[in-house]
Amino acid sequence: MQSIIDFLTEQLGPAGPILALGGAGIVLVVITLPFVLRKQVDPLDKIKELREGNTKRSEKADLRVAKGSTKLEKYSAFLEPQDAAEYSAVQLKLLQAGYPGKNAVQTYHFLQFALGIGLLAFGVFLTILKTANGQEMTTQARVLWILLPGVCGYMLPKYWVTRRVEERKEEIINGFPDALDMMLVCVEAGQSLDQAILRVAKEIRPSYPALADEFSIVSNEMKAGKDRVQVLRDMSDRSGVPDVASFVTVMIQSSTFGTSIAEALRVYAGEMRDKRVMRAEEKANKLPTKMTLATMMLTVPPLLIILIGPSVYEIYLTLKNVSF
Repeated sequence: MQSIIDFLTEQLGPAGPILALGGAGIVLVVITLPFVLRKQVDPLDKIKELREGNTKRSEKADLRVAKGSTKLEKYSAFLEPQDAAEYSAVQLKLLQAGYPGKNAVQTYHFLQFALGIGLLAFGVFLTILKTANGQEMTTQARVLWILLPGVCGYMLPKYWVTRRVEERKEEIINGFPDALDMMLVCVEAGQSLDQAILRVAKEIRPSYPALADEFSIVSNEMKAGKDRVQVLRDMSDRSGVPDVASFVTVMIQSSTFGTSIAEALRVYAGEMRDKRVMRAEEKANKLPTKMTLATMMLTVPPLLIILIGPSVYEIYLTLKNVSF
């Protein structure tokens, strides 16, 4: 045993035994995870399925993944939050990011787990490589080199989804006034609201694909027979944009009280155009303030060099002559 410790110390430095033990622990964890996470089948459920003449988990496969389960399905107990509220929050965030798949939550947590473990192992490899090359590293540096890649890998999917949500919201906000104007034209031309939504989804797809996807989902759900009020509310939740939420409220009130949809669209479309102009003016008013620091850094130093430089040089020559 002492010879092994001496060999590890010689190859990896003073912390060689600890690094080897940590690497062996990570390998064992990766090897045992598939066995630990394997979902056990309740014998009573198995008997019940056999009595009904169905294969194992056939009903679950039909309901969730449509003709076959995915490779991540058997790890759903580990990859999906057990709390219903937490699961709904993650699912809603993925919907707002543009990932409406049934297995989006499982894939999201699997990527967090895989990237975290993978980059943690990469950090251990880098630490061993640096130590083997004779580079001295403190304990704090070793911990940072090992843990920091793992933390970054775990947080990377969350950062990506958050960025996607913001980009998608920005795209919906920018394209919503144009979509309302086009919808107003379609309704005034004699089309129903369902036909107008479908036509708008087709027309704006090249410019605003995220908004086109939302309108396509609304159109398909209405065709499937889902309640229009619930469809519009689901669209508001998926987009996460206050303008869309206000539009949904206007449409629901117009449908409830029997007022003209065209008139409601005309008024709300005008408000959205004014709001877009106000956002543009706000950005224009912020621009001089944001440019002030850059202007000072790029303009003032050259100006001072041009104005004061010759005087400083003359003073330097005068002092040099006086010293002699």
